[in-house]
Amino acid sequence: MTLLSFVTFPYICRVLGDSALGVYSWAAAFVYYFVVLAKVAIPNIAVRECVKVRNDPDELSTKVQEFFIIQAIATLISFGLMALLVFTIPALREGKTLIFILSINFLTNVLTFEWLFQAFEKHTYLAIRSIIIASVVDIIIFAMIRRPENVTLYSFLVVSTGILTMLSNLMYLPKIVKIKKARPYNFKQYLPVLSMLLIIAFVGSLYDKTDTFILGLIDPSKAAVGSYAVGVKSIEIVLGIVMSLSAVFVPRAVYYQQKQDEKQFNNLNMYSGNITLLIVLPAIALSTTLAVPITKVISGLTGYTDAGTILMVLSSMMVTFAICNIIYTQILIPQKRERLYLYVILGSVALNVALSILFGAVVFKEHPAIGVAVGTAVTDLLMMSTLMALTWKNSKQIIFNLNNIKLLVLSGVVAVVNIFTKQPLENVFMKTMDNETAMLVEIIVMFLIDAVIYVIGLVLSREKFVRSLKLKR
Repeated sequence: MTLLSFVTFPYICRVLGDSALGVYSWAAAFVYYFVVLAKVAIPNIAVRECVKVRNDPDELSTKVQEFFIIQAIATLISFGLMALLVFTIPALREGKTLIFILSINFLTNVLTFEWLFQAFEKHTYLAIRSIIIASVVDIIIFAMIRRPENVTLYSFLVVSTGILTMLSNLMYLPKIVKIKKARPYNFKQYLPVLSMLLIIAFVGSLYDKTDTFILGLIDPSKAAVGSYAVGVKSIEIVLGIVMSLSAVFVPRAVYYQQKQDEKQFNNLNMYSGNITLLIVLPAIALSTTLAVPITKVISGLTGYTDAGTILMVLSSMMVTFAICNIIYTQILIPQKRERLYLYVILGSVALNVALSILFGAVVFKEHPAIGVAVGTAVTDLLMMSTLMALTWKNSKQIIFNLNNIKLLVLSGVVAVVNIFTKQPLENVFMKTMDNETAMLVEIIVMFLIDAVIYVIGLVLSREKFVRSLKLKR
């Protein structure tokens, strides 16, 4: 689904322009805070709890109903709070149409029961469903979005993905669980951990979206937000893939922790880290060395100033964000040490706000989007380092192992090859093609060269994941 959403983004950048896209991104960042509140961190705890009782139909049904009721109540409260702010704050009132359209996500989040499908490891269904829905929505976007004034319609089409996901899941739901009142509800058992996870989730949403929100306040035109969105979108495709992979490992991590099988628990997390770095390290090499052509191909040759530099700065987040996610979802949550993550992310939010304002409004005053990107990247690196230090016993093997050294060296080779070959190739293509086509061909050719070098290196170095594929065959 992440890949398919990326298909429409270059088109949207061109037809909406940096200001309209910035307005949409800013409204989406605001709504995101309240959608997170509405979830009450249910997805995190629900997967763990449903895994425990998935072989007991009555207990499973009871838990599903409990989580649904809690989330429904939280959704009403969160939506009411959001509406109150929209109608009382002038800056928000101006964008109320987009905000309320995007808030349809409140309804879909309550009724998707995505956490239940993850607990039952229905990964094939989730993948097929997402591909079909995203493909349909993408086709409609290409057909109907033509100019900046269509930003409202675009917002509705974006949330229609959630609506279709909700309908699909509701049709499939009876095959997993029979909803019936079999036992008394016991909401009190969840309140302590949900309170903690809710605070973590909300603080996490502040951390994720603070850069965009602050940038929108620094730049009233929101054009810088549009440029920032292009830089972020360029790494979102990789982050989406690694987040999806991490979600696959969560139920198994919970299982090993319940069995107190520390060896398998650590091995699973090391394997997850290896696969993550297998993907993100060459992606960083590619995105940093080809940042300008990548962002130009995405956004077009006009507007979106500094998007290439933003991509270069934020590329490090492919590693830092992914590793932080593994530590939180695969180590701290199974071990019920969520409070540790809360302390770290609270400090990270404060630091991110301070650095974003410092770099965005003072140090890089003429290029605020670059300044905010620098502040975010520095904060993310410090957050990962802190989490690694606090969970060293279980997390050290995620990064520090021989296999990852191989991946780092191979990615370094890819980066060096790109640095010395991209300009000659670009000069050749520029002579026979228009600039945008030449950049696209340059990216494709360099990607193929990088892929060949990387795959050959993986095979020759007997990288662990590639070797395991050979053994299975």
